[in-house]
Parts: sequence; structure tokens; C-alpha cells
Amino acid sequence: MSQKMWEANSKIKAKSNLFEFENFLAKKFNYSPTKNYKKLFNWTINNPKVFWSSIWDYSNIKGIKNYKFHFPKEIIKSKFLVKSKLNYAENLLSKNDNSKAVTFISENGYREEKSWKELNNNTLKLINFFKENKIKEKDRIAAYTVNQIETVEGFLATSAIGAIWSSCSPDFGTLGVIERFSQIKPKLLIITDRYYYNGKEINVIERLPAIIKKIKSIKCVLIANYPGKKNLKPKKIKGVKIFYYNRLKKQKERNFLFKKFDFDKELAILYSSGTTGKPKCICHRAGGVLLQHLKEHKLHCNVKPGDNVFYFTTCGWMMWNWLMTFLASKASIVLFDGFPMHKRNDLLFKIAESEKISLFGISAKYIDQLKKLNLKIKIKYKLKYLRTICSTGSPLSSDGFDYVYKNIKKNVHLASIAGGTDLVSCFVLGNIYSPVFRGQIQNNGLGMNTDVFSEKGNSLVNKKGELVCKSPFPSMPIYFWNDKNNKKYKSAYFKKYKNVWHHGDYAERKSNGGYVIYGRSDATLNPGGARLGTAEIYSIIDKFKEVKESIVIGQQWDNDVRIILFIVLKKPKTLSENLSQKFKNAIRQNASPRHVPKKIIEVSDIPRTKNGKIVELAVKNIVEGNKIKNIQALINPSILQEYKNIEELKKP
Repeated sequence: MSQKMWEANSKIKAKSNLFEFENFLAKKFNYSPTKNYKKLFNWTINNPKVFWSSIWDYSNIKGIKNYKFHFPKEIIKSKFLVKSKLNYAENLLSKNDNSKAVTFISENGYREEKSWKELNNNTLKLINFFKENKIKEKDRIAAYTVNQIETVEGFLATSAIGAIWSSCSPDFGTLGVIERFSQIKPKLLIITDRYYYNGKEINVIERLPAIIKKIKSIKCVLIANYPGKKNLKPKKIKGVKIFYYNRLKKQKERNFLFKKFDFDKELAILYSSGTTGKPKCICHRAGGVLLQHLKEHKLHCNVKPGDNVFYFTTCGWMMWNWLMTFLASKASIVLFDGFPMHKRNDLLFKIAESEKISLFGISAKYIDQLKKLNLKIKIKYKLKYLRTICSTGSPLSSDGFDYVYKNIKKNVHLASIAGGTDLVSCFVLGNIYSPVFRGQIQNNGLGMNTDVFSEKGNSLVNKKGELVCKSPFPSMPIYFWNDKNNKKYKSAYFKKYKNVWHHGDYAERKSNGGYVIYGRSDATLNPGGARLGTAEIYSIIDKFKEVKESIVIGQQWDNDVRIILFIVLKKPKTLSENLSQKFKNAIRQNASPRHVPKKIIEVSDIPRTKNGKIVELAVKNIVEGNKIKNIQALINPSILQEYKNIEELKKP
């Protein structure tokens, strides 16, 4: 049995949104509140129409609800709350007073905040600007911006008029942003003039001519200055109108009536990582995303009006979209831009303390970095207001759980969560009723019929397999952009198992309802036909103080697969035969003899995506001499050359 790390006391459970929701169900549907998550979860699976409709009512969504669902045999054709109408932005602009709505903080300490009233007024000014520039419903607005308040306002104004939003962060190079935005033909581009990372200023506006040259659909550009800095101006570009964001703010706002759009109205286009080919343009629906996020924020994260919510993310990651919707719960959001350890390793915790953060969202990789630095956060910061720590991006190791409770805060709800860009939400996440067990995500999301399947499609418990979802959910993509007859869509999720969403994560469902995610299943190792997860090797190797980072692949060899481990060591260490043997012994003892790498090779860096995810497939492809289909998805593509034609990998 896994070790229990934390459990909410009876007082916290009784005051939780989850218990309030159970009482809400009791009044409407004769449901008996028990503070038992398993019972509530089973009810949501057995009563999907009533459940998803009740999320609308419980959350007081502004709109016109029509209680009608369409659940045909083919999951991909399912429809929720058919012909219901709402405006996404109207629901996020949930207040209009002088209390704080959004705060921006840069790595250098610059801070600004906007009240709900200012957020409303600036959004209205932007709506007028869009209309003056003939932006219509379903037109695309692309944002190449940092995580600043102007980006939030741009997103709100875009969805308010029924246009479609799509964003990339400036750490995407020119080719990366062209590859994404050129597919969706945006009419207007919002761009930040520069950004900062670990003290270095990077000019973004100088990239504008190349972007305009390649994306002919852009007729209008809106330039936002980096917060606290004066505008950098671009070179003159023919045929394109240039505007400056700070000048728009001087306009007078006019009245705007929020039009109610269809529940399935396109909201935003997000992009797959693109490490296995051209990035897929995943188009999400407004109603489904709003419904799913409200469920996750209120019932799983226990967020309440007036809470301060922080997630360390860029505008190029789905967690940014997830963060935005906290506004619909009347919570205030805190944005950060830059390097999370600029000048001080505990920078984000300094922000968490000063901003009275109640939900603190970070990546598993960030927790791992804190652990390696052995930072004793709780000695310096009391984090009095912090109730929930969310972790995502990659699997959080058991040691990561230990570190949080030992060194950050003892009495906190550590909610490891997993889902993805594909659903812009979660399949499995935390809840206030269930205990937190070491190394485990707590449960399925409410209404999410998630399971783990064998290769043959049988449900597994306490065994590793494929993460799947057996029933429809409201935040499934509407479609992929430029995907005739949903060919790419069906291939992405419904090819492996008939009429079951196959997510591509290698996972294990525990008998207590918890989950362990072992990483992407397409990066699963298969030596001698045995199916092994890379995360099992990482969790062991990461414990070595000599190791900075590592990446594991399966190399095709002699009609089989052999495991290759690449290591980045902390300087001035170099990989000796003795150290290499230590690694192998630890893996043999703590995982299995099958997990032991055939070869361990030292490298100077690990290739990763813009979101910080390591790319095992890119390394595997370059090692085996295959072409990397989309090198622009990587933040450090040049490092792949180091993995090319390694002599040691040509030997038995």
C-alpha cells in the first residue's frame, strides 16, 4: 500500500465546494451527500447528462441552457447541451468592481495589476478596435506574446466577438511561429515587442517582417510593449496596418452587448508539440471548455471567489488557457514572465508569499529542480494562504511528493494532474475528499470515464497499460483545422481502440482509484518484448547528486530494442566506468534487470520542447538516422547534432 501523505480534515471537507455541490445535487436530484469521492464519481459516470447540466447550474453560467444531449455510438460525434448559447468572455468577466482581477510580475520584479473594472474597460476598447478593423465572427486572431495582462485582454475580446484565438510564446522562433499560424490564416496579429529570460533581453519585433512575409493573411498588427518598458518600433512593412496597444487604452470605451454563441462555437486553436510531424491545429469549443474548467477549478481545485491563483506557464502551453478560466470562478489570476529562478532560486515562492497565492501551479520538472537544489522553502516562507499545489507537464515522482511535504508545506493539497492540449483540461487530477498517496494522482476527474487498457483493450488494475477514456466529454476538440473528414482527428485518438479515446500515456490505475503516469506510451521501451516506462528509470537516476538531467530511448538493435541512457552530469564531473556501474546497479535493484541500460552516454544537454518537455522520440529518430519532422518545436534544436552518429551506438 502506498504511503498516505496528506488528507483534508472533516472541517475542510465540510466547507469545500465539493460538499456544497453534493448538497446542490441533493436538493435537485435526491442525491445523498456522503463526502465519498468514489460514490460521487460513479454517479457522474452513470448520469452524464444530469451531471454536466448540473455543472452549468451550480456554476451559474451566463447563457441560455437547453437540456439536450446527443450521444451516438461514435464518440467523436457526441454533443453536449445542444443549442445552448453563451459568451465565453462574458462568463470570464464575472465581476466589474475595483477589486484585483489580474496581476503581472516579471522576473526583474516589475509588477502591475488591473482591477475587474479596468479589465472590463480595456476589453471593451479592444473589442471596438477589432470591429473597426473588420474582424468578424470565426476570423482568427493570433498572439505572439508574453504572459502579460494585454494578452488576457486580447483573449477576452477575441472570444467576446466570436473570433478564434490562437497564441504562441516568443520563445518559439520565427519558423516555429510561422509553421503554426500559417496553417490557420489569422487576419490580425498581436505581438509583444520583446521579452526577458534570465536577465537577457530578446528582441521579438525584429522578427515581424519575416512573419508578415510568410503569413499573407495578416492585414493588421497590434504591438504591445513589454510591461514597464517603452515600445520598440518595427521597420515599415507595406500593406499592413500597425497599431500600438498603449494608445488604444486612451480611447473611450463604448457599450457592448455580449452576443450569445452556440455552445460548440470555436474558442481557440492550440497546437500539438509537433515533435512527430507538423503541429496539429486542435480547435476547441467555448461551451465545452468553460464547463470542463469550471468543474475542475471549483470541484477539484476548490477555488473560491477572491482566491489568488498562480500557474507558471507561457502563452504557448494549454495551462495558460486553463489559468484564464479561473476568472469565471471570480478568482484573481497572477501572471509571471521570465526565468523562474532569476537571481534567486526561490523567486516563485517569494511571489506566492507576497501575492497571497492560494493555488500554486508548477511543473514536475520545477519541483525536481528545487529538490536537486535542496531548497528548504518552508523555513523562509510560511505560505499561510496556500491551500493547493498543482503539478503537471510530466509525471511527478514519489521523491517529488516527499520534497513538497518535507520542504515546502506540510499541510497542503498536492494535486498532481494529467491531461493535455488535446482536451485543454485533465483526465485525472486531485480532489479534497480523497487522501494524497505518495507518487499517485488521486482520481479520475468527475464525469471522465478514464481507464487503463491492455494492448487487447481489457481494463487493467495495478498493471501498466494505455490511458483511455471510454465515454465522451464536453472538451473534446470540435475538429482539427484543415482536417478533411476528421482523418487526423480519428487517427490521433481512435485508431488503437474502437470508439475509445486513446490518449497516448503509459499509465497504471491503482486499486484505490489513484493513477501513476509513466510518460508518453509512444516512447515506451520494449527490450525483449517487455513493455517498460521511461519514468521508472528517471526516478532512479534523478536521485544521484552527480546527475543534472537524463533522457532514455529504445534503440533498434539486432532485431530487438536496447535501452540507451544519456546523462548530463553536474560539472566538473565526467562519466567514469565506476559511476556508470553505480547507475546500472541502482536501476537493477530498484526497477528490474530489464530496465538496465545497455549503454550510458554523457551529453552536454537534453533536447526539449518550448514547454520544457524532453523529447525522447526526437533523440530516438536522430540516433536511428531518421528525419526529425518538426525541429522548430524544440527550444534547443542544435543539441541534436550531439546525438548524431555516436560511434559507441554503432557497437554491440
